[in-house]
Amino acid sequence: MTVRQPDRLTPELAAWLDQHAGALDDGTQDPASVLPRLAAAGLFRQGVPEALGGLPGTDIGDAIEAVSQVAEHSVASAFVAWGQRVFIEYLLRSPNTVLAQTWLAPLLAGEQAGATALSNAMKFLSGIESLQISARQDGGQWLLDGRMPWVTNLRKQGFLVAAAVSAPDGTPAVVALPHDIDGLARSADLDLLALQSSNTAALDVRGVRIGPEWLIHPDARQYLPQARPAFAGLQCGLSIGLARRALRAAQEAGQGQASRGILGEPLQALAAQLDDLTARLIDGVRSERFVAEPWRLFELRIGLADAASQAVQLELQASGGAAYLKPAGDGFARRWREAAFLPIVTPSLVQLKTELAKRQARLAAEANVSAGAASRGATSEAAR
Repeated sequence: MTVRQPDRLTPELAAWLDQHAGALDDGTQDPASVLPRLAAAGLFRQGVPEALGGLPGTDIGDAIEAVSQVAEHSVASAFVAWGQRVFIEYLLRSPNTVLAQTWLAPLLAGEQAGATALSNAMKFLSGIESLQISARQDGGQWLLDGRMPWVTNLRKQGFLVAAAVSAPDGTPAVVALPHDIDGLARSADLDLLALQSSNTAALDVRGVRIGPEWLIHPDARQYLPQARPAFAGLQCGLSIGLARRALRAAQEAGQGQASRGILGEPLQALAAQLDDLTARLIDGVRSERFVAEPWRLFELRIGLADAASQAVQLELQASGGAAYLKPAGDGFARRWREAAFLPIVTPSLVQLKTELAKRQARLAAEANVSAGAASRGATSEAAR
């Protein structure tokens, strides 16, 4: 099936994820147990410079592969891994070196959770919605008010959350907020259809006072386009891992069943497509091509989510009625719910398709202007 990549998970972690995948999905497994196990396997050190506590010889492509391999076993755990590793990436790219030096070690060790609430900022940059947190000046500090309705990896034992705020002068800034700062309130976990052990909740921000030491970057318009490839690339790991696991399950279910042989060709075609999309994704993130050409990243995010959906559908067809029976079909049912999550996680497929449609409309308009200018030039020349 798909090309096998070097293992980024320890056998112990892979076995634990397999054993508890169902409980991690339905919330019966303690959410606090996920982050330390991922950290103990060195997952968050992938792609971090060695001088800062990272794993030698690895880069952001290895980090994407690590998230993908977690998702092969549990998308709930991969969602946590994504949030943690993305927050680490924010600090690596921040000009606030003191903030990074203070928090990188506990984040890499899984002692502190890192959560990203920058979905709102991504939408803001695309003109889809306004920023949900505002700041007003109070001496040398900012007072923040607003709400973050959906944030993952808000570990009750302690977290830092990255949020976009409208600064007093109107500039969109990116800040970090610790869980125990006055005025920050975490809701109960959201009642999701799946991924229940991901510590996903809402945050209310009421009169939160911060100084410049909590500033990740003063201008999100400059910062986020640089951070977006890692944000979305790591997120694509959820789709890659789920698609791989569903394709493997489909192949195993169809073995020895002549009636399912008709699925052999589409399974092979989808596996080849998945390998191609994955290679293009990792190459683009590594080369930073997506900073200047974000639409290519958007196309890959859409393609990988679609591939995961198709893979789960093929697993159902290969498994037949067994996939619809308990307990035999529990794994398939979990993957079906996980696949339903991929199109809606920000940036959602609808948002990305909207951005691509805007780009196509802009290119068409520019082409029309150029064609009109060329036509007028030709007419003028003929008149001479």
